[in-house]
Amino acid sequence: MSASQALSAQYGWFKRSSELTVDDVTVVDRSTLNRAVGAAALGNAMEWFDFGVYGYIAITLGHVFFPTGSASVQLIATFATFTAAFLVRPLGGLVFGPLGDRYGRHKILALTMILMAAGTFAIGLIPSYAQIGIAAPLLLLAARLLQGFSTGGEYGGAATFIAEYSTDRRRGQMGSWLEFGTLGGYIAGAGTVTALQMTLSPTDMLAWGWRIPFLVAGPLGLLGLYMRLKLEETPAFQAYAEEVDKREVDRPRLGDLFRRHRAQLLKCMGLVLVFNVTDYMLLTYMPNYLSVTMGYAESKGLLLIILVMVVMMPLNVVGGLFSDRLGRRPMIIGACAALILLSIPCMLLIGTGNDGLIFLGLMLLGVTLVCFTSSMPSTLPALFYTPVRYSALSIAFNVSVSLFGGTTPLLTAWLVEKTGDPLVPAYYLMGAATIGLLTMLTVKETAGLPLRGSPPAVETQAEAIALAKSDEPVTVDTALPGIASTNGDERQSALPRNGAVIPAHGLA
Repeated sequence: MSASQALSAQYGWFKRSSELTVDDVTVVDRSTLNRAVGAAALGNAMEWFDFGVYGYIAITLGHVFFPTGSASVQLIATFATFTAAFLVRPLGGLVFGPLGDRYGRHKILALTMILMAAGTFAIGLIPSYAQIGIAAPLLLLAARLLQGFSTGGEYGGAATFIAEYSTDRRRGQMGSWLEFGTLGGYIAGAGTVTALQMTLSPTDMLAWGWRIPFLVAGPLGLLGLYMRLKLEETPAFQAYAEEVDKREVDRPRLGDLFRRHRAQLLKCMGLVLVFNVTDYMLLTYMPNYLSVTMGYAESKGLLLIILVMVVMMPLNVVGGLFSDRLGRRPMIIGACAALILLSIPCMLLIGTGNDGLIFLGLMLLGVTLVCFTSSMPSTLPALFYTPVRYSALSIAFNVSVSLFGGTTPLLTAWLVEKTGDPLVPAYYLMGAATIGLLTMLTVKETAGLPLRGSPPAVETQAEAIALAKSDEPVTVDTALPGIASTNGDERQSALPRNGAVIPAHGLA
C-alpha cells in the first residue's frame, strides 16, 4: 500500500464513486435513529438544565457563597465561578474526544453523563459560606470544574452521535433536536427556579430552596445513562472501524488533527463563537441584566425568557427542516446579518421597561438564535472526517466556548458595570456576528451530502438501491489533508440533479 493510500485509509470509507454498491450504503433504521436522537438530546437537556439553573439563580447563589460586597459584586463573583468551569472544558475535549474516536461515541457519552450528573448533584450538597466559610466557594468551584471537564466531551460527542446516525437528507432536522433538548433544559431550569421563588419566602430560598434544582440532576442523570447504554454505536463509526480493520492501518493521532485540519478547526471556532455568545447573552445573562442593570423584577424577567424559549422550541425544529431544504449557509449567514442589524434596536426595546416591548426585543434575538441552534448541530460535525470528528469538534468547540461563550455573562456584566452603557450587550453581539459572518463565507455547503469519511446514509433499502445504480455525473474532489489540499479545507462532491448522493470521500 502506497503512502497516499495508507493516509486515505486512515480517513475511513474511500471508494471510487463507480464502485459504490448497495452494501456500501448505510440504511438507517428509523426507530433506532429516534432513540439515538432522544438519548443525545436528553443528555444535552440535563447539561443545560444545570447551566440554566446556575444562571437564573445566580443572585441567590451570590448571597449563599459570596455574602460580602454589593449585589453587582456578588453577581460578578458568581459568574466568575460559572466561567471557571469553562476553562477546563478544552481539557475535557482533549481527553474525551480522542477516546471517542478510538473506542466509540457510545461509551464515552455514557461516561460524560455520569460525571456531569455527579458534579451537578454535588452542588446541592455544599454547605453555605455562613456554615463553613471560604471552603464553601472552593467546593462550589471544584464541583463546577468537574462539570466543565465532563461537558468538554458532551456537546461534541452528542452532535457527532446524532450526525452519524442521521440520514444525509435529514441531518439538519435530526440535529435540531439536540438544541431542542438544550432549550428544554433551560426551560426546566428556569421554570424550577421561578416556581421556587414564587412559592418560597426569601429566607427559605436562601436556607435550602436553592438546593432543590441541583439535587434533581441525580435522577435525571440515571435516566439519561440508561437511555444511552441501550443504544448501539453509530453506523458511520462502525463502517470506519471495519475499514480500518480490513486495511490494517493506524488510526490518525491527535497530532495529525492539528497538522492537517488547522483551517477547519479555526472555522469551527469562529462558528461556535457567534453561536454561543448569542446563546449565553440571551438565555443566561439577560435575566440578570434585566434585574440588576435595568431594575426589572427578577421573577418577571425570568418569565419573559421562559416564554421566549417556549416559542423557540418548535421554531428550532422548523429551522432544522429549513436547513435541509435551503442549506446551512443561508441560515447562518442570514442570522449573523440579522444580529448586526438588530442588536441595538433590540437592546433599546429591552431598555424601555415596558413588558411588551421587552418581550419583543428578546423574541427578535430569540428568532435569530434559532437560526444558529437549528443549523449548527449539523454544520459543525460535517467540517471533519469520521476518524477525527469527535476529537476535532470537542476541542474546537470547547476552546471557543471557553474563550468567548462562557465568558460572555462575566465580561458583559463587568463592562456594563465599568462603562455604565446599557448597550454594551448589543456591541458584543455585533462583534461576534461579524466574526461568524466572515467565517461562514469560507465554509462550503454540506446540506444533503454524506459526512466526510463516511458512506452515504439513507432511510430505505429502495433509496440505497437507487443510489448504487445512479449513473448521474458527479464532480468528486479527492483532496485529502496532506495530499492535495494546501489549506486544510476538505471538499465535497456535488449533489446530482436527481437528488442521489454520491460519497464525498471517494478516490477517483
